[in-house]
Amino acid sequence: MPTTRESGLGGFIRRSGYLRKWLILGISIGVIAGLGAVLFYLALDYAGRFLLGFLGGYDIPEPVGDGGDPGSAGFDRPWAIPLVTFGGALVSAWLVAKFAPEAEGHGTDSAIEAVHTDPRAIRGRAIVVKTITSALTIGSGGSGGREGPAAQISAGFGSLLTRRLDLSDEDGRIAVSLGIGSGIGAIFGAPLGGAVLAASIVYRRDFDYKALIPGFITSATAYAVLGSILGFEPLFGFVAGDYRFDHPLDLGWFVVLGVVAAGVGYLYARIFYGTVALTERLPGGKVLKPALGGLAVGLLALAIPQVLASGYGWAQKATVTDSLLAIPLWIVLILPLAKIVATSLSIGTGGSGGIFGPGIVIGGFVGAAIWRLGDLVDAPGIPAGPAVFVVVGMMACFGSVAHAPLAVMIMVAEMTGSFSVIPCAMVAVGIAYLLISRADVSIYRAQRLDRESAAEEHRSGD
Repeated sequence: MPTTRESGLGGFIRRSGYLRKWLILGISIGVIAGLGAVLFYLALDYAGRFLLGFLGGYDIPEPVGDGGDPGSAGFDRPWAIPLVTFGGALVSAWLVAKFAPEAEGHGTDSAIEAVHTDPRAIRGRAIVVKTITSALTIGSGGSGGREGPAAQISAGFGSLLTRRLDLSDEDGRIAVSLGIGSGIGAIFGAPLGGAVLAASIVYRRDFDYKALIPGFITSATAYAVLGSILGFEPLFGFVAGDYRFDHPLDLGWFVVLGVVAAGVGYLYARIFYGTVALTERLPGGKVLKPALGGLAVGLLALAIPQVLASGYGWAQKATVTDSLLAIPLWIVLILPLAKIVATSLSIGTGGSGGIFGPGIVIGGFVGAAIWRLGDLVDAPGIPAGPAVFVVVGMMACFGSVAHAPLAVMIMVAEMTGSFSVIPCAMVAVGIAYLLISRADVSIYRAQRLDRESAAEEHRSGD
């Protein structure tokens, strides 16, 4: 007669073979990842329309996949913008401090840490608080990405399954990894990239092959659920579909782009975590410091509106020649640094939101800046439009500093419908990653070096 531990659904899954076990778990996590991504997308959309739109009098530009609204030409009530960013950050920080202190920051690191230390550790309360507070932070104009909350929702469900079904630590780690990848892949409409991300995001120099095949099932399920509700249009549409790589000498431009992207990615990690360290030393509580950071972002936005919220709509504008040329050159050149500062002030001070999305926008404007300068002097080999530079910049900048070059390359290609840029991207991303690898820096501090070092840590902790 089966023991209590071996009876019920948990016992059935633990006794199941590889295929049946990961079909059940993978589809279950994928469904929650897709629904969680939809829930957070709608919460963020409503928060943004009310806080920045109604109270602030400013409509953020949207990418094609979110509707393509070109946004406001300027601020109707400039004085209201700093007040809205301050108020949103204040309420968000109070909720975090009151109900779930672990929901502070970007969230993905917490999920990665759970993979390595205790896959049962993510509390359900933290997921709820993260969803609400991130919607408030980003919806009020804070510079953050929507992938952090989406990843924490599905990673938290993987953690819940690990607890309730009493899964082994090894299966639990895979389940939480699948949650991270499928959540991010779903919210960005990038299922293949999400599956590869699940297998690569937890290490700096390694790949968890055990999470890859279950990741296909989980990410495809999450994408199907989200797409059936919100649509299957790529986030940025098909922005470089007419690009064809047919001049090998043009790769020189992507060598330059890779070098610059690595430098900006390095600055992103250093400035972000420098802000985290400085914030910890400054006087003031867990509520006041994020609120003041939000106020600073609002004041910065009066000069550079592109730093507000996720910035995906502005990245969309950067892919089109006419709309990019309409942005003053000095803003295009300074925007990568300004977005780094705004993200650090919004999330690094203790606010709630992701850092993947801002990294994509930062990289996109790195590419846009290089194209603008090349076009200005009519440099030889410069493409007719900026789209390929923007797309490859997204891949190289964040793919390198996240130590997930292949996953980010695939994700951005899916988000932009731009697989034709892959030959150029391989050069830029490869160079950027090799340069970043020489420095002890990552945008995700919870990553372990490789599977061997992680296994040694598990053994020493037993």
